Amino acid sequence: MYVERARKVLQHEQRTNHQDQAIKPGGMEVFIAHWTNEASILCKNAGLDMTPIQRFSEHFAGYHAQDPRQRASNLRAALTILNELDVGEPTRPASEPKRAQAPLRSEPPARAVAPAAEAKTSPLSTRAAPARRSTAVSHKAAPERAAPAPGESANKAQKQQVENPIPLETGMSPGHTTLTLLSADVTAIKGVGPTLATRLHHLGIRTIRDLLFYFPREHRDYSKLEKIANLPFNELVTTMGLIWEVSTRRTSGGRTITVATISDETGKLNVSWFNQSYLQKQLLAAKGSYLVVTGMKQRFGNKVEFSVRSHELPEQGDLVNTGRLVPVYALTEGLSAKALRRITKWAVDQHAARVPEYLPGSIRSAGQLLTLPEAIAQIHYPENEKMRLAARRRLAFDELFLIQLGMQERRMRWQYEAPQGNAFSIDASKIFMQPPAEFALEHAAEPEPETMMPAPTLWSVSTSKKPFEATLPFAFTQAQQRVICEICADLAKSRPMSRLLQGDVGAGKTAVAAAALFVATLNGYQGAIMAPTELLAEQHARSISAMLEPFGIQTVLLTGSMRARERAMGRAALENGQAAVAIGTHALIQEDVNFYKLGLVIIDEQHRFGVEQRDALRQKGYHPHMLVMTATPIPRTLALTLYGDLDISIIDQLPPGRQKIITRWRSGPRRNESYQTIAQQIEEGRQAFIICPLIEESETLEAKAATSEYERLQREVFPQYRVGLLHGAMKAAEKDLTMRRFRDQELDVLVATSVIEVGIDIPNATVIAIEDADRFGLSQLHQFRGRVGRGKHQSFCYVLSADAGQQAQERLGVFQETDDGFRLAEEDLRLRGPGDFIGVRQSGMPELRMADLSDTVLIDLTRNLAARLWASDPYLRKQEHAPLRERMHLFWQNYMVH
Repeated sequence: MYVERARKVLQHEQRTNHQDQAIKPGGMEVFIAHWTNEASILCKNAGLDMTPIQRFSEHFAGYHAQDPRQRASNLRAALTILNELDVGEPTRPASEPKRAQAPLRSEPPARAVAPAAEAKTSPLSTRAAPARRSTAVSHKAAPERAAPAPGESANKAQKQQVENPIPLETGMSPGHTTLTLLSADVTAIKGVGPTLATRLHHLGIRTIRDLLFYFPREHRDYSKLEKIANLPFNELVTTMGLIWEVSTRRTSGGRTITVATISDETGKLNVSWFNQSYLQKQLLAAKGSYLVVTGMKQRFGNKVEFSVRSHELPEQGDLVNTGRLVPVYALTEGLSAKALRRITKWAVDQHAARVPEYLPGSIRSAGQLLTLPEAIAQIHYPENEKMRLAARRRLAFDELFLIQLGMQERRMRWQYEAPQGNAFSIDASKIFMQPPAEFALEHAAEPEPETMMPAPTLWSVSTSKKPFEATLPFAFTQAQQRVICEICADLAKSRPMSRLLQGDVGAGKTAVAAAALFVATLNGYQGAIMAPTELLAEQHARSISAMLEPFGIQTVLLTGSMRARERAMGRAALENGQAAVAIGTHALIQEDVNFYKLGLVIIDEQHRFGVEQRDALRQKGYHPHMLVMTATPIPRTLALTLYGDLDISIIDQLPPGRQKIITRWRSGPRRNESYQTIAQQIEEGRQAFIICPLIEESETLEAKAATSEYERLQREVFPQYRVGLLHGAMKAAEKDLTMRRFRDQELDVLVATSVIEVGIDIPNATVIAIEDADRFGLSQLHQFRGRVGRGKHQSFCYVLSADAGQQAQERLGVFQETDDGFRLAEEDLRLRGPGDFIGVRQSGMPELRMADLSDTVLIDLTRNLAARLWASDPYLRKQEHAPLRERMHLFWQNYMVH
């Protein structure tokens, strides 16, 4: 009754947009105080743990002073606690199919779950739940001394039950029990004291739930047992035999060797351990029992011995460290692999089945997935390789599915939940010299007359009646025409555009952005384009201003380094509508910058900005259209995952007539060819980049550093030329000054780190040499190469490597042969995995621990299922989706705007 009462109040507060108006007078804090007091009394009288009630009330401390986002987050967390208190039965796997017993796989100890006694209703819950008779139940079984036959479970008849050390209160509901057990501190595990707990904390493990979700990074297959007579030399193998003799001796070098003689029906074997004399007592006590060992058979003179890497006595419990697929976890100083396996095995055996399942049954069936409790058990200690893969697939599915649901939420929040935005009127004849036949004029919408801004306040009388394309020094490519049509179709709708524009280096994204800004100004709206650096903002200001100047459209530049008077004039022009387009850096999102009528927001090199920064610019207008641009080609599967909330446009065609950049991969003595080419180009009046992977020299990395290379080149290689230095540790003003000097041809050679990867436009630069190129991904190398070839002169790109491995040689060979950025991106994904691309999205994406972003089949499956579920239940408001909604909140809580 009390749980349902509180839930209804919280849900009403959600429906009223977290305005603290659900309870009058006094607000939510007064209600929660009364409810907590009554619930605490009931729990105390029933002998229940009051910790969840206290945690529930903590979410409403200072509720009246919180903003709606904080209130939304706290309400969701509080509802989670209510749902856990109100669970009517313990969560267990939906199905537990029988499987063939794996070799040496002993049955896990039965879980320490108190038996149900008489039916009793929790005083807080609306449902009946079985009561608990005692805090824990200890199960004991007489040990079976008969040795197991090889290949059978050593513990087939031995079910050793471990007493549950976590105290449970009498009368707890199953949901309350699960919450208490999974949130218990790791010190509740037998053998985990303060020292071990501190080491686990370093790994982010504080509770039993954390331990269950601390997945292995890999598994080693020690499951295949070889007969002793068939053991090969110098190969890592696993075998099993009876222990006959045990002895320890000291070598002349002071080391100790413990040797045990084991045998099976095919022969005998001496197995040995170095400097582990403490094993003598343990092995002697197990004499006559079976021993499973993993190691390597080796010959020492006339002797043959088996050097043991891991071992276990199968009759003393489940195999954990050998004789099976053994998990390998990331460790920390002072924490051994065996110790971590011991406590994870305990957690899995005792509590994996308690982990609540949050995926609806329909989704699990459609995806052919294991239940979550079973997946957790099998990812730690799989019965076989098939179960390991099935568990990993389920956990990877969960990550991708939650990502796709988050993208659905972002898209709906921006495009559907917002009030109606600004529908632009589209006149193709004002954009194209020959409008494409497929241009969707039916999407055009006439704006209301009163919403049109008087033209003279935005621009002067147009000096050109030509279409936008006709005033450019080039014609649009077919790819540019297609993308502009896609953007205009979005702009013609009142639903705000949310689109990603990606294209190869030099594909003409700036011209497309200028066309979109032109359409916005024709409709009486202002546009803004935000760039990550002042230099890039200045470049956009020059190029876009030149494109819009024939139409008398005024642009203003706003950057942090501008003088106060210039900034004030620019702000005034935007606020009174005199300027139609704003181009700038983070200065555009300062509080003192206001727009008269912002209708279009463009974010360039968007991966340099966080979610909050992009939203801050968007909020300067009334639900403006948004276009984000990136010069980093992204493979389709990654784009669907990383940018699932955006529509995607791709400029996959370069303008005709561009000279191909000559790319050469050089190593060893041939590296000097790059210096000769640089000197030759400088003599002809050109400039050059030299890229280094590091800023300072490193003792651990054998890679060239920009600072030392700058000094060497200036002193030994190019003493007659002007050499500059640019790296990320320099102050912003210093970097901008250096780049301006290089742009103004006051420097001949610029030694830099990856800080010049994107956005630098120096038409006079014709050579780029990339040191230790094997340390960069193909996409990043392609971005570097795009810094040259922007003028009318032939350009060169040298990729230099001192010593590259086989994979690096393959990558550099591909890079030398192709200049297609999208093909290089696909190759990069294939050869290096998705790591380099995940950073492209920067903030706004949770970490993926199990999912492989090159798994196109699983990505498409999760995307389709997420879209189907969201269409049937937006925001997952149905009761059966409550667990999934709470899991989604926890997954996205640090990234989603609430």
